[in-house]
Amino acid sequence: METPSSHIVVRTPVIDAIGELYAAHGLARKCVLLFDGNTRRLFGDRILESLQRQGFQTRELVVPARETSKSLPSAWKLYGAMIEADVDRSWNLLCVGGGVVGDLGGYIAASYYRGIPVVQLPTTLLAMTDSSIGGKVAINHPLGKNLIGFFHLPELVLIDPSFLRSLPSREIYGGMAEVVKYGFISDRSFFDFLNEHFDEVVGLREPYLTEAVSRSAFTKAEVVEKDFRETTGLRATLNFGHTFAHGLEKLAEYRNLRHGEAVTIGMVCALFLSKRLGFLPEPELAEGLGLMRRFRFPGGVVDRRFLAHGSDAIFESMFSDKKKIDRKLRFVLLDRIGHAFLHGEDVKNAEVTGAIDDARAWFSNRK
Repeated sequence: METPSSHIVVRTPVIDAIGELYAAHGLARKCVLLFDGNTRRLFGDRILESLQRQGFQTRELVVPARETSKSLPSAWKLYGAMIEADVDRSWNLLCVGGGVVGDLGGYIAASYYRGIPVVQLPTTLLAMTDSSIGGKVAINHPLGKNLIGFFHLPELVLIDPSFLRSLPSREIYGGMAEVVKYGFISDRSFFDFLNEHFDEVVGLREPYLTEAVSRSAFTKAEVVEKDFRETTGLRATLNFGHTFAHGLEKLAEYRNLRHGEAVTIGMVCALFLSKRLGFLPEPELAEGLGLMRRFRFPGGVVDRRFLAHGSDAIFESMFSDKKKIDRKLRFVLLDRIGHAFLHGEDVKNAEVTGAIDDARAWFSNRK
């Protein structure tokens, strides 16, 4: 049986090998391409020309490059365009973009004709290392993010690190939140690699960039393979920092704070909560915060938007998180760097708001 990791290809240039990769995975050369406005402008002509040279039949769809595209109205419009273009079960959907395109396209592929194959071609660091892998696809609801969706594994994840050169530094730092996460939750040696080569990775220097992308992607695929439907708690560890992050994103109305930025803040909160509850020793907290201090978002935008909200408001907003059960928040915590666990017991509200206050003080004072 093929595993999630067997579907991942990291190569530059990856698009020129797409015909042979499709053939190897039994995919027809009949492809609907979903872009956002930015990826269509940056990569669309090159990708379409390459596909046509390789004998593909193509249709293209474009959505606005914003989080609000992950909605039922957007999906409904795309369904109509595909029906009008006579797209049937013999076609597949190729998602070219970041998390919005990947999630929206995966949701459409999972539901159109009761399911057609989806291929992910991520163009952001966050998508290459997290959202394109693992088959969790969803759209947002006004009351919460990613609440409506499916498990629908991609047939292929085609990763070309050279695409990252089109991104501003804010996007790179946002993606690094997910990269760093893997060091925290499952791989101390990767944490040490990132601590040593953080500047080279965010500077997109090789071979450090491809090493970081590959190790992140395959780490996630390995976790997904062991706990695809999140039944044992292992896959839940991938959400380190995300319970806090989703509350922050909701407060920002999914517009003013990007996902990776919110995860950066969320991981700092989770580090402090791990220490407050007696799991993470002080020296390891200091090490973790030392790596988080390397994140430098342009203009201090992330720090300001976090500090604009009080801990009580953030805490209440966290209850929109889809991972809560019976209105009880679940937290992924660390007992050491490189090992995370899902904390299934109730955590006192004061401990959670205290961890948020600790993080607010840290962001206020960090140099």
